[in-house]
Amino acid sequence: MSLFVERGGCELEISPAELRSLLFEALGKLGERRRVLVVPPDITRLHSKAGELTRYAWEYYGERLRAVLPALGTHAPMSAEQLTRMFGDLPQSLVQIHNWRTDIETLGEVPAEFIREQSEGKLDYSWPAQVNRLLLRGDFDLILSVGQVVPHEVIGMANYNKNILIGTGGREGINRSHYLGAVYGMERIMGRADTPVRRVLNYASDRYLRQLPIVYVQTVVGRARDGGLALRGVFIGDDAECFERAAALSLKVNFEMMDKPLRKAVVYLDPQEFHSTWLGNKAVYRTRMALADGAELIVLAPAVKEFGEDRGIDALIRKYGYRGTPATLEAVARNADLAADLSAAAHLIHGSSEGRFTITWCPGHLTREEVEGVGFAYGDLGEMLRRYDPAKLTHGFNRMDGEEIFFVANPGLGLWAYRDRFVH
Repeated sequence: MSLFVERGGCELEISPAELRSLLFEALGKLGERRRVLVVPPDITRLHSKAGELTRYAWEYYGERLRAVLPALGTHAPMSAEQLTRMFGDLPQSLVQIHNWRTDIETLGEVPAEFIREQSEGKLDYSWPAQVNRLLLRGDFDLILSVGQVVPHEVIGMANYNKNILIGTGGREGINRSHYLGAVYGMERIMGRADTPVRRVLNYASDRYLRQLPIVYVQTVVGRARDGGLALRGVFIGDDAECFERAAALSLKVNFEMMDKPLRKAVVYLDPQEFHSTWLGNKAVYRTRMALADGAELIVLAPAVKEFGEDRGIDALIRKYGYRGTPATLEAVARNADLAADLSAAAHLIHGSSEGRFTITWCPGHLTREEVEGVGFAYGDLGEMLRRYDPAKLTHGFNRMDGEEIFFVANPGLGLWAYRDRFVH
């Protein structure tokens, strides 16, 4: 087991040329490879540098790079335009589409006893270790799993084996892992590398992924002083060490601790990245530990047009809404359709304020009736953009018209918490 490349620091800014050089250095240490698969994230991780890394891998291997499999999880496939935006001139013929309902094989199982232990006795089911069948049948001698380590609401810190076991995983595995995280409590999980969901994935990867020639390429991306983005770290290896080091850096780079709870927060969702509340509720997940009881969260979402990423999940969200943990658990117990889609149930828990603060959604393409129907307050996007113009606000605290607001330009890049609410 090896750590091939380690380059990271809170003030470091890794240039595109250096990133390319670091990847080439790591690939050179691997020796000759003839059939290569790259597994990057999709457009929802546009800022991860995974698109550039995938293109550099194609540049390095040429025709030996046989396929690119975006780790879609439950997300919708990327359009041709999104593929170009993410991967540049990478031939789109290389890109394969992962279908979480049909394209998977089960490698083994994490026993119910282990899940029961990790859930503190709340859950009593086993967990299937599932991956896209291409990983098993493609005869690859290298699988590059590329992605960003950043605080995450389901697993604590995103990436590492999550990219494989969830990103290319199947319906049952995704559902059960998400529900485990939700039942355990996301405020006990976010920003932590060692969590119940991570332990389940580690159990599975230690037993069932060792047969696969996986090398992990992990990035850490933070906010630059000029308000843009800066690549702070690159860690490349074939075991947990590269993830653990990236997670330690991400905690320093992506976690913003507040000295006082926020009374009002405004979050802007980039229209290139966020088209659903399924993704856009990062605005809720990432700020909830910083928000005071009775606070208001305003979500500016010009491109949001739906709740779920597919029709089935969208229908479940519309039916049951973001009503909080007790109501969702009761709905799972009483309704077969929600019980059969536990990732949707988990999402409903994640997206609720549990009645502690108000959430005002200002979507570009959903009506007041639709938004209020799922339990959110509705705000007119045009009016809110005039009042809270993202082009005029700076990241962090802003004072305007006598009120103080906290502005977040991209919730996917960080995690915010009030000191008394977060104990690491």
